[in-house]
Amino acid sequence: MYKQKAKLIVCLGTIILLTITQLTLKATPAFASAPVTADKPAALPQKAEPLVGINVKSNAKASVDASNLQEGYITVKYLGGRNVKIKLQITKQGGTTYNYNLNNAGNAENFPLSEGNGKYSVGIFENVSGNSYTQAYSCDLDMVLRNVFLPFLYPNQYVNYKAGSPVAQKATELTKDMSKEMDKLATIYHFVVNNLSYDSEQAATVTSGYLPDVDKVLERKKGICFDYAALMCSMLRLQNIPCKLVIGFAGTVYHAWINVYITDIGWIDKVIYFDGKDWSLMDPTFVSSARGSQQVMQYVSDGKNYNQKFVY
Repeated sequence: MYKQKAKLIVCLGTIILLTITQLTLKATPAFASAPVTADKPAALPQKAEPLVGINVKSNAKASVDASNLQEGYITVKYLGGRNVKIKLQITKQGGTTYNYNLNNAGNAENFPLSEGNGKYSVGIFENVSGNSYTQAYSCDLDMVLRNVFLPFLYPNQYVNYKAGSPVAQKATELTKDMSKEMDKLATIYHFVVNNLSYDSEQAATVTSGYLPDVDKVLERKKGICFDYAALMCSMLRLQNIPCKLVIGFAGTVYHAWINVYITDIGWIDKVIYFDGKDWSLMDPTFVSSARGSQQVMQYVSDGKNYNQKFVY
């Protein structure tokens, strides 16, 4: 039996916001070059057209389409009816277990295998009562990626965007005259932190299982940390820039941020701020809420304040 362990995604932004309401608005500095932080291939991969139905594992209740396994994601569909809560569990052998809510309407959803090459087990579970679940279907997969960055270039349940959507159009508009990845990163970053405000009311009422609708976030111009991270991650992936949506702890509070990969630089963790001399870690929720205050910059520049748990 599978026991549900609900996780409520909240943000530290409300706490920090209370301390900076009297501070003067400061402009966010521009990005500059950074030291290499990771080994990398000569070039980033181009995304492939999604394949459907080439490699499907299934029973009467669920299907796992592994046709895009080499691209770093699977497509899962529950077929057992609408009157039951469904969970999806993905575990890499020797790695982390990822738990998701799966819709019961028969709609296919994409899920990343974000821990790299190796053997994964996939399980779909039906709610029996309370927090108890029973297995409806399971299968094993052996993933060999075409390129290590691919899991962080495609949309998935947490970073859910579509070509031609308002978010895609805005990302194209913002970067239309740019060829350099760092310029695109800086422009998208500044757009998000300068145009979104932190939604304290939403943070106080958000329930377990919440998923960002990035087009609605763009329209409303406000959200919680999960929304900030998902919106920026979507825009960067649409520009073929690998981006990880990371969920973990900022201090003792559950939080979301992003890590970005730039060719000839490497992985930039939690996005970064350059003051003309030094690089500092930075996540979009805190900087937007605090408008670049010194207290927040000091907090986000200390990697000890962040503890990564899951990557999407």
